[in-house]
Amino acid sequence: MGLTNSQYQAIMRSYEQKQLRSHDILARHYEEVYRALPEYKSLDDSISILSVQYGKRLLGGDDNALDSLKEELAILRDSKKSLLESAGFPADYLEPVYECRDCKDTGYIGSQKCHCFKKAVTELLYEQSNLKQILSKENFDTFSLDYYSDKFMDSKSGKSSREVMTDALQTCKEFVRTFGREDKNLFLYGDVGVGKTFLSNCIARDLIDAGFSVIYYSAPAFFNILAQSTFDRSDIQSKKMQEYIFDCDLLIIDDLGTELTNSFISSQFFTCINERLLSKKSTVISTNLSLDSLANLYTERSFSRITSNYILLKLIGDDIRIIKKIHSNREGK
Repeated sequence: MGLTNSQYQAIMRSYEQKQLRSHDILARHYEEVYRALPEYKSLDDSISILSVQYGKRLLGGDDNALDSLKEELAILRDSKKSLLESAGFPADYLEPVYECRDCKDTGYIGSQKCHCFKKAVTELLYEQSNLKQILSKENFDTFSLDYYSDKFMDSKSGKSSREVMTDALQTCKEFVRTFGREDKNLFLYGDVGVGKTFLSNCIARDLIDAGFSVIYYSAPAFFNILAQSTFDRSDIQSKKMQEYIFDCDLLIIDDLGTELTNSFISSQFFTCINERLLSKKSTVISTNLSLDSLANLYTERSFSRITSNYILLKLIGDDIRIIKKIHSNREGK
């Protein structure tokens, strides 16, 4: 599932809270029934007394005690059921109340994780990815090649924008398909508005749905977290997020180069990508920078790590945001 210990513990605490809520609801139901039906409590007390009495008989060697106990308990339970229904209470009013009846709010059915546990994992990963809202709109299902022209040509490769994006789309889908089995990283670069962030989000949605932990940050927010955790040792939240940055299955750094770059930023960037390479954790980076600008801004070591260990995808085309705005204005007329 790609969970850290803290993530797993967070989910298990949620199950403990569910169990406590179920216990509290059942206790309130019993109090309500006992107030309305004092004789119902008397029947419960009788069952407790009978169980003790027959237990002593069993220990004393009475072989018929168990059968007799079952008969008397059946009579008392039928009386309880009739009494409860005659007072207008639902037949299951004093049954435990579970959010998931399959696992009884434990998260497990035997030794296997329940379907509700898997759902909880996905929800947690969405929350921690910083992408929960956007991924419902930006994913492989909504990605369209219609925004990429056959006439927009790349002078170096001789390929059109549509051809380049078709290849890039297949590379990203292959990245998802082999994730967890092959160590891959992606570096998406190109002009503003050509779909770099959209493709990153497509990858994130599919991997989160598959149960992998994905963390997304814009470059300024990413480096701000690293700075806070480095210079403010009392900032527990930043420390925790730094752990996620280094340990998550996939880290997405969006718009690299939009932050205020300095020696600290360059050093932190190298440390992060290098540590993740050493621990075989995948990273996707998107930027408007050219490869030459990347080398100038972030040190040769970072440039070398990226060009040697990342799949480089140069995306070309018109600014999709402008195209969408033009279409929207035309439709509004």
